[in-house]
Amino acid sequence: MRLPYEFYARDTRIVARELLGRRLVSQMPDGARLAGRIIETEAYCPNDVASHAYRGKTQRNSAMFMAACHAYVYFIYGMHFCFNVVTEAENIGAAVLIRALHPVEGIDIMQQRHPKLNISMLCNGPGRLCKALGIDRSFNSCNLLDQSCSLWIEQDHAFSDTQVLNTPRIGISGDQAAKTAAWRWLIRLNMSVK
Repeated sequence: MRLPYEFYARDTRIVARELLGRRLVSQMPDGARLAGRIIETEAYCPNDVASHAYRGKTQRNSAMFMAACHAYVYFIYGMHFCFNVVTEAENIGAAVLIRALHPVEGIDIMQQRHPKLNISMLCNGPGRLCKALGIDRSFNSCNLLDQSCSLWIEQDHAFSDTQVLNTPRIGISGDQAAKTAAWRWLIRLNMSVK
């Protein structure tokens, strides 16, 4: 069952932490499911200088200003897609970047897409997980609650606070506050986290 709107329509940092252990699912046209347990996230909050939304709404980031539960997918370094889920209220401009998954369904297809990687590396980064699950710009602005969207997040496994590490985000530009904000959450000692 897809997570409800109310799950996403909260403080971005809370959503980022509580997404850990949920299952990100991409359903192929033939009905096959590709899925992984979310094990690393980063929050991009309102008025956050590291956020794509910081300077306001543009054609590229407009999905970030949609209602909570929409997908924001962008292309980076001319080679990778990154998947985010929009949070909080419409027109706020906040989202959670899904940074890593632990593969659990459709691993054979993921391995075909990453033939040189072992299972623990298939989804250990935002670009790799998007390639493994077939997430590209066609999913940008997709409502994850809409049955016509073949991408969604569902319940799976709960992690206790003792299993979770909270750190500053990776590769952040901006001021010192942005660089030091502990808005990254990950599962300790998981092989699928870089």
